[in-house]
Amino acid sequence: MTVENTTIKSRIKNLLRSPSIKLRRSKAGNNKENLSNKVTLEKVLGITSAGNRALACDPRSGLVAYPAGCVVRNMDKCHLLCGHMPAVRVWDVAERTQVAELHEHKYGVACVAFSPNSKYIISVGYQHDMIVNVWAWKKNVVIAANKVSSKVTAVSFSADSSYFVTAGNRHVKFWYLDHTKSSKVNATVPLLGRSGLLGELRNNFFSDVACGKGRKANSTFCITSSGLLCEFNDKRMLDKWVELRTSMATSLSVSEDLIFCGCADGTVRVFSPTDLHFICTLPHPHSLGTDIATVTEASHLFAYKENVRYPDTVAVSYDPTNRWLSCVYNDHSLYVWDVRDLRKVGKVYSALYHSACVWSVEVYPETRDGEQPRLSPGSFLSCSSDNTLRLWNTDAQNTTLSRNVISNKVIYMDSNTSPLLDTDCTISSNSEKADPQTSDNRTGIRTMCVSPDGLHLASGDRNGTLRIHDLESMEEILDVQAHDSEILCLEYSKPETGLKLLATASRDRLIHVLDADREYGLLQTLDEHSSSITAVRFASEILTALMISCGADKSIYFRTAQKTEEGTAFTRTHHIVRKTTLYDMDIDPTRKYAVIGCQDRSIRIFNICNGKQKKVYKGSQGEDGTLIKVQTDPSGLYVATSCSDKNISIFDLYTGECVATMFGHSEIVTGMKFTNDCKHLISVSGDSCIFVWRLCPELTINMRQRLSDLKQNSKPVQKTPPNKQHTLGYKCLFLLQGSSEENHNTLNSHMKKVRKSVTSLHNFSFDSLILLMLFNVRSLSYQQSNSCEHEGSGPRPRRRWSRRMGSMDLKVKSMLDLRQLESFAMPLFPSKTQDVHKDLPPPRNQELGSTISLQTIAAWVNFI
Repeated sequence: MTVENTTIKSRIKNLLRSPSIKLRRSKAGNNKENLSNKVTLEKVLGITSAGNRALACDPRSGLVAYPAGCVVRNMDKCHLLCGHMPAVRVWDVAERTQVAELHEHKYGVACVAFSPNSKYIISVGYQHDMIVNVWAWKKNVVIAANKVSSKVTAVSFSADSSYFVTAGNRHVKFWYLDHTKSSKVNATVPLLGRSGLLGELRNNFFSDVACGKGRKANSTFCITSSGLLCEFNDKRMLDKWVELRTSMATSLSVSEDLIFCGCADGTVRVFSPTDLHFICTLPHPHSLGTDIATVTEASHLFAYKENVRYPDTVAVSYDPTNRWLSCVYNDHSLYVWDVRDLRKVGKVYSALYHSACVWSVEVYPETRDGEQPRLSPGSFLSCSSDNTLRLWNTDAQNTTLSRNVISNKVIYMDSNTSPLLDTDCTISSNSEKADPQTSDNRTGIRTMCVSPDGLHLASGDRNGTLRIHDLESMEEILDVQAHDSEILCLEYSKPETGLKLLATASRDRLIHVLDADREYGLLQTLDEHSSSITAVRFASEILTALMISCGADKSIYFRTAQKTEEGTAFTRTHHIVRKTTLYDMDIDPTRKYAVIGCQDRSIRIFNICNGKQKKVYKGSQGEDGTLIKVQTDPSGLYVATSCSDKNISIFDLYTGECVATMFGHSEIVTGMKFTNDCKHLISVSGDSCIFVWRLCPELTINMRQRLSDLKQNSKPVQKTPPNKQHTLGYKCLFLLQGSSEENHNTLNSHMKKVRKSVTSLHNFSFDSLILLMLFNVRSLSYQQSNSCEHEGSGPRPRRRWSRRMGSMDLKVKSMLDLRQLESFAMPLFPSKTQDVHKDLPPPRNQELGSTISLQTIAAWVNFI
């Protein structure tokens, strides 16, 4: 490492110690290491295993690993293998470091396997690649390679590492390694292969293969998708087979004593490897549509139920050390069975995840003082195309979230169980994974939102149906067909407005405003947009509701709520048009700025009050794709963005500096939320997985400090200098004291005249009204002082900036404010001030104290 790099790293380290951390981009632009280290992936809720090729178990330690998106997750704390972007990477799990990498496949890696002696790795490419590579990974060289003519779905090494077998569509092939030749020749040699003798089963699709162990080390076992368990002898000849009595077989796991076959409808058959004799069938997992909150004991799974459907088994892996069998089902659930006694099989562990694209995530809001929360602290919810809403709980006492995130409630939208199954897991044709965009299936929950008081959960599906659930009982209280097309956004109004509204935006170009206090009755329908509405948000001032919406028509509409005879109605105040599609929007916690993610990968920030654009900067580190989602943290200091290139970035909202980048999802990120404690960022994706990212302590400290500042100050703290006009107007108010009822009546009548005089004025600001009131109050004070005796009736006030003025007392709260007012008003009308002063009575400085600033107010009055 050079001295210059050491100096740069030491400077960054010092910056990290400061509460106001700001990572600046170096001139060389090589800050990627720092950006990636700011956030760590702490928890993965999901599984994307599509077969035995994506489920592995270490026979010595019992370590089980499976993919979740582009991440390989291990169930315990050895080397680990994964295929990604099309490369084969070897990781040391204990050290969490990559130790080897192979880039020989062009389109992707279908399956990989270690040799039992750990010297070689076999990798098979996708159908468009069709290359089989033998890789001496410690030397980082490919020693042998060849091509196959059929789709390969499984590979298995022999016990002595002398050969391996590949299986697929009408394909079972034995590949032999010549260790002497491969060790002497430096170049890649052709890989020698011989096809298995399939006989009358030659037209079958072989979904999995496993080489024998122990006494059956010379045998090879295969399973066909039609439901046959086959055994090949040491001469590659199909020796015997047995029917599994199932509509489909998917996976196979072989030990010295047992053969486990994963089949349809949650069935796992157990056979003896010596003679293929049937032993038993393992228990089923939960049935589709089961409320897992009611399954409190393992015995509930074994109860017999009629007319129920179970998910298909897609992967099985046996742990000979603990004698546990791990099973993955096509509803993306994972079970670990204890099979030490096959007559009494028990459940060791289970997990149930989303089986399709997760569209949205919501963190349960913090309750106010005196309110009773409906859900436990740290809870969050997710919705998916599998037509379910799921509640996830975290243990508040354990903040590491390493093992304690569970799904304790699943809300099914209807009785149809088909969306719960991932059909791509059991596909057995030559085609690759189906494109979800071309599917005719229109089910699934598209978006959701939790009410600020935490009582209700609103969700909208792809058919335009709006549903409201009570979060205490989890019962559905409303089901209405609100739109003709899918609902893209839901938003509740803020509590500060004094209103309880719900806005629904859809692809049908309409926004419905519903009154949550009146059983979600329709208040108004807005139809200004000419294309799909991608986001609608509420901003709030005191007793005022503001609504902002954006869409694919490149328009942003700002609306203000007004009271009418028919109720609350929103009227348009600003309309902004940009040259790019607007995909998502969020409002910062100060309710002053709207943050919008755009198709050109830019973040645009608009002032909500006047609709003007304040800033624009790039919202992605890459040069491709578009911004899909934007999300500000609870303090409004940072904004997280997701791009269509599957990355997540965190930016400083005010400077535009990128402070962190994350990768790991295999599909686009469809939703993000910061947790209330500012420690985590939760992301959901089209790969059906939920990632919980832990933010570095410096980012958390900054956000919490910002939250503390916002709570301590009545006005939100801003990094940019705020507009001082309203502050001056409020701080220059004068307090009139008097016990005479006549004085109060005179003052009230005078104020009515002031209001009438300004009602016809255009562009009349609030500050001008305050100044006009000050002048009229001063004139009224002079009239009272001239008509009353100077002795007064009450005791003399003893404050520094107070003097007696007849029976009325004029008290200035701050002379500094008056000086600011003088400097604010004088330059505007320098020529008119002297003329107005001639008409005013001379100030009595001895009697009033220093009130020179009051004379400048006359300039405002003359101007009006």
